Amino acid sequence: MAAGLPVELRRAIAELARTPRLLITCDYDKIVASGLNGVSACPLPEAVHALRSLAGLPATSCAVISGRALPDLAMASRLPAEVHLVGRDGAETDPRFPVPAAESAGEAFQPGEEGDALDVLRTQTGATATLSLSGEPGGDVAARLLRSEAESRAGREEAAPAHRIGDARTAVLLLELLAEERRLWSFGAPAPPIERLSMLSNQWSIALLGPDARLMWFCRPDPDSGAVFAELLGGREGGHFAIRPDHSGRPLGQRYLPGTMTVQTRWSRLLVTDYLAHDTAPHRTDIVRVISGSAPAVVEFAPRPEFGRVPVRLVREGKGLRILGAAESMVLYSPGVEWEISSDGANDVARGVARPAPGRPVLLELRCGTDALSPPAASEPQRREHAGSCWSDWLAGLRLPETDRELVARSALTLRGLCRPDGAVLAAATTSLPEEIGGVRNWDYRYCWVRDAALSAQALVSLGSTAEAEAFLGWVHRVLESLPGPELLRPLYTLRGDDLGPESVIEALPGYAGSRPVRIGNLADRQVQLDVFGPVVELVAQLAEARGRLPDGDWDLVVAMTEAVARRWHEPDHGIWEERLEPRHHVYSRVMCWLTIDRAIRLARRHGRELPDSLEELRATIAADVLERGWNDEVQAFTTAYDGTDLDAASLHIGLAGLIEPSDERFQATVTAIEEELRSGPAVYRYRRDDGLPGGEGGFHLCAAWLIEAYLLTGRRTEAEELFKQLVACVGPTGLLPEEYDPVSERSLGNHPQAYSHMGLIRCARLLDGM
Repeated sequence: MAAGLPVELRRAIAELARTPRLLITCDYDKIVASGLNGVSACPLPEAVHALRSLAGLPATSCAVISGRALPDLAMASRLPAEVHLVGRDGAETDPRFPVPAAESAGEAFQPGEEGDALDVLRTQTGATATLSLSGEPGGDVAARLLRSEAESRAGREEAAPAHRIGDARTAVLLLELLAEERRLWSFGAPAPPIERLSMLSNQWSIALLGPDARLMWFCRPDPDSGAVFAELLGGREGGHFAIRPDHSGRPLGQRYLPGTMTVQTRWSRLLVTDYLAHDTAPHRTDIVRVISGSAPAVVEFAPRPEFGRVPVRLVREGKGLRILGAAESMVLYSPGVEWEISSDGANDVARGVARPAPGRPVLLELRCGTDALSPPAASEPQRREHAGSCWSDWLAGLRLPETDRELVARSALTLRGLCRPDGAVLAAATTSLPEEIGGVRNWDYRYCWVRDAALSAQALVSLGSTAEAEAFLGWVHRVLESLPGPELLRPLYTLRGDDLGPESVIEALPGYAGSRPVRIGNLADRQVQLDVFGPVVELVAQLAEARGRLPDGDWDLVVAMTEAVARRWHEPDHGIWEERLEPRHHVYSRVMCWLTIDRAIRLARRHGRELPDSLEELRATIAADVLERGWNDEVQAFTTAYDGTDLDAASLHIGLAGLIEPSDERFQATVTAIEEELRSGPAVYRYRRDDGLPGGEGGFHLCAAWLIEAYLLTGRRTEAEELFKQLVACVGPTGLLPEEYDPVSERSLGNHPQAYSHMGLIRCARLLDGM
């Protein structure tokens, strides 16, 4: 549509479209009704359509300025009500668009000057940027892009040089391009339901596929690095790798090959098989895509490293493409595919047609961390078999419950896919998938939370796999070695065990379904969260139970965690939910401090280890503190924190952790109170209080799992089975769960796949089985 516009202007329009409040002004006679003379001249239909499209977008205002008298302009233009009219170059204004008095406008307004009219319109609309289209001598059209108030005042010509764009119809193309960019920025690109995304993993790298086999998310060199493909958050401009049948049919289905992380997407006469190779060095990632069947397939390849902030060039070479501009070597091995490369001036896109035939599939391999375009040493079937057996052989050694056995198996594979061989465990594979569509609760979960990782490892230990737990404890050891004391352990770290950099926003990405901001980093790494020590000790205890021994290194971790609790248990903290408010004395955090000491004492007794006698007294002191200050007579429940009456699903842990017996009336009352206030069908919310952020969120699957366990502990098995069935119904078609579910809109929310959700499902299935 806008291919004929200069590249520099297209880039400027894309940037302008992202402004918070946009104003567009047009000269009526030179642009909107160009080429038509007389008072009764009608506007160009395409100009009207473009202006109406823009005016209908959020925080976007459109005005037509003319030297005609306002009644004549209204009669001639017959423009829709959304487009405001300004006559006599500003002397007469549309009554639906009142011009403020000089005092409120901030400067004297002299009617009859188009420039002053523009200034007043900007003030009235609160515009943060403006596109002004005006006629020039000789019939040309000038486009001026004003990006701040300062650029619209004195020195306008110097601050905003005009782009000469030809005639009025070219100006209409410019308006159409702006409408398209603004719509994408306001609402985001069409996005697949979050639960329909499928994850590829070889444990070092992770990628996400849409239900139509579009590679929509992939980061390099680590899963917490910059994205090469971020279509999930930025539409096509965020980077994508798409394969579809030339006949444009819709997918018939998508599935994992049983017991593996290999995904197949099927259309009529076409099958795409995707997996991450397991026979590469840790620094290298090969995404293998196999196109088979009898129908031609259209392939579109548009890598955008660093979330699209790095210009990319694609070069045809030998049996594939070479990607230039990325920080590391990248190639696409694609023998037999003829590529056509186009450019928008900043980035290249490669398009080709793959022609598979029975017995002759087409192979595509995106290789990151190497510049080799030579054939792989092993055949594709051999590589696929090796990748699959790395998962299926591991799965065969697990002890799975009978309750939803296949779903538990997929959850176990997903958790292992989030575990790196070096010990780090991702909380989720993505950043900024929203907790509310269009909202701002969009967080980066691609890091290793100490708590989340310990709980993920516990879930796998409960199924019989200890390697992930052992690797994670080694990772914790390395982190602690870098600290002056264990009490300074932070809630989260990068996957490599380093401190996070500052939290930032990728301004160029519109977000999933228009949900902004897209965040990189997480401020929670600077918070105090005193619950982090408990899950580590609990993991050591479970691992010791599974192995029948307690190595010295694991015991050293236990001692370090008890020392941390002894020094800090009495402090307020930010809690498990990482609220960006003042710290409070959270019941859950205090319970986890108690659990740290309790499990350490039990381990010492069982394995003949020594602990200071003072820890017995400390355990009793913390328990007494929670029971005295955490219970609230007014609400008849254990509350979020000592200073309020608000409820929190995490407070269920006072019974789940064993600080009080399940038969205790106070625990049973707390279960009932949380059910009444925080549950809505399958959704169990974290809390209902004001947490200082605008908007809302869905119910957390992890909270639903806690409530299921609480039901079972208090003898309410029927309710537990009912809620578990509702939880299972939220699972996507390939078996994955994101963080949340909104029972009102009936859609999944939050980052995906979420370790919390899958560990909760595994635990509930085991408990329902009596394991």
